Amino acid sequence: MQFLFAALLALLGSAAAASIEKRACGDDSATLGYAAGTTGGVGGTVTTVTTLDALTSAVSGTAKKIVYISGTITGNTVVKVGSNTSVVGKTGSSLVGVGLRVLDESNVIIRNVKISKVLADAGDAIGVQASHNVWIDHNDLSSDLDHDKDYYDGLLDITHGVYAATVTYNKLSNHYKASLVGHSDDNGSEDTAIRVTYAYNYWSNLNSRTPSFRFGTGHLFNNYYENNQDGINTRVGAQLLVENNVWSGCKNTIYSTSSGYAVARGNDCKSFPYGNATANSAPTGTFTTAPYSYTLLAATAVKATVTANAGQKLSC
Repeated sequence: MQFLFAALLALLGSAAAASIEKRACGDDSATLGYAAGTTGGVGGTVTTVTTLDALTSAVSGTAKKIVYISGTITGNTVVKVGSNTSVVGKTGSSLVGVGLRVLDESNVIIRNVKISKVLADAGDAIGVQASHNVWIDHNDLSSDLDHDKDYYDGLLDITHGVYAATVTYNKLSNHYKASLVGHSDDNGSEDTAIRVTYAYNYWSNLNSRTPSFRFGTGHLFNNYYENNQDGINTRVGAQLLVENNVWSGCKNTIYSTSSGYAVARGNDCKSFPYGNATANSAPTGTFTTAPYSYTLLAATAVKATVTANAGQKLSC
């Protein structure tokens, strides 16, 4: 009898834990990086969508709302996400050919969404433009390398002066142009304001832009890079702080074009198959201390932590 009672308590405890975890997918707020304090749709209406039309309608407007994606939604478009919104992918859900765009908005969270094969004529898998307080977390973004580099656009592009953005625990893979921050060398007046944190992301089998960063200020720590053809490219006056990241089988780590800058420390750049790879060839910048608290993983723990947790890994 005692055994049965204990087993029942364990079962109830497991169910409660699962319920709490599922609720937290939509109810969590950002606590790390430049986007800390972003709440998205917390406290608003809760909707689950299964079609493109329903998704498009549900995420529009500025009222607080949490929108769950269920099943597979296909198309050839990008869906505009309004302010005060949390978009959350349920376990096993996906968007195929359908991207998400945050344009002139604020207080947006995109979590646990799997997006693949968004064609260039539609847009980016996730595009954030002229917005602030945006948290991009635990998403799986990919395409393929079977077409030319312009068949798809970016997996995660952050442009037009975006500030207060945090990118955590995402997997970006099998793509030509992964993540562009700042879209043009001629847009410095707007893009100098860019502030982005990248932490605990998994970059795998990518051709370029991991990320490519213009003008603004970026903090990149505890990311894992695997079998990429490019590294972190700091460009046109960008100031980057790059800490405790790990590269394996990549051609580049950190480099500069057109006077970009980086302060690099604690990174593991030893495992290169390429004789011409260097740990950091960018000139030393002035951004040495992030304006928020954070805890660094040791470089030796980064690979295991990131590969186990990045991507659509939340139970929602």
